[in-house]
Amino acid sequence: MSSTTLDPKPSRRGAHAGAVVSGKLPGDATSTGPGPSFLRVLNSEFIKFRTLLSTLILLGCTILVMVGFGALSAWGVGQFAEEALRDPQAAAALAAQGGDPAITVPTSAIPFAQLILGSLGVLLMSSEFATGMARSTFAAVPKRTPAFIAKLLVVMLTAFIVTAVSVYLAGLVALPILDNYDLKLDLSSSQSVKLLLVNSVYVAAVAAIGMALGSLLRNSAGGIMSLVGLFFVAPIAFQLIPGDFFVQTRKYLPGNTVEAITAVQHAPDTLEVWQAALVLGAWVVIPVVLAAVVLKKRDV
Repeated sequence: MSSTTLDPKPSRRGAHAGAVVSGKLPGDATSTGPGPSFLRVLNSEFIKFRTLLSTLILLGCTILVMVGFGALSAWGVGQFAEEALRDPQAAAALAAQGGDPAITVPTSAIPFAQLILGSLGVLLMSSEFATGMARSTFAAVPKRTPAFIAKLLVVMLTAFIVTAVSVYLAGLVALPILDNYDLKLDLSSSQSVKLLLVNSVYVAAVAAIGMALGSLLRNSAGGIMSLVGLFFVAPIAFQLIPGDFFVQTRKYLPGNTVEAITAVQHAPDTLEVWQAALVLGAWVVIPVVLAAVVLKKRDV
């Protein structure tokens, strides 16, 4: 009689079944891997950004509003300067402002730019969840963090460039208007360049905060309202409510840091330049890091 010995090695079908149980299919296109390179993720986020019509409309509105308010502000400053020549009280009010009022004309519409581009930051992230695009995005980039960083870079760089170009164009438009009132504006002066760069960085920071809010809340209306409350409602409320606590806390609101950074001379009851820069940086880093952590933990 002869005996037959069974092969102890598992068959290919058995190995395949084991892989199914473990959830790791060799060569399966649906298995999660390391994802594409960061440059490809960055390119895909930029393509999504520039192919949305709403994005282009918001960017165009930002430039239009900045240039329009620059021209309007130049006319207002000119009218005020003429009034100061005839009215001593107006002259005293103009002198109390300190510095050259014409220098701030190109950046007069920064509050509107921060609202538009901050809302754009909210929409770019919240729309990923509203449309279901987030599932496709994070299926292609399983680690999620590279996609978040790539979108953050696109948002911040775009906000910086659009703000800088808008401020410069507003200055060019304001030049002949100010010259009509014998007011001079030098766009190449160190103070003008400082205002352009600092305000552009500030608006980019607001856009980053908006994107973090959109990622945390995953709701466009909630994110935009939170942004408006932080940058527009809170400063007014803290100014109206009496008490030393609100007076001191108001200095640390993100919307009040840019004035301290761009001031020609340090004003009383305001932060030093380095303190304001650190506070603004903290307002950006903390919500962005929190949004990245929550994005990695929560389901999409």
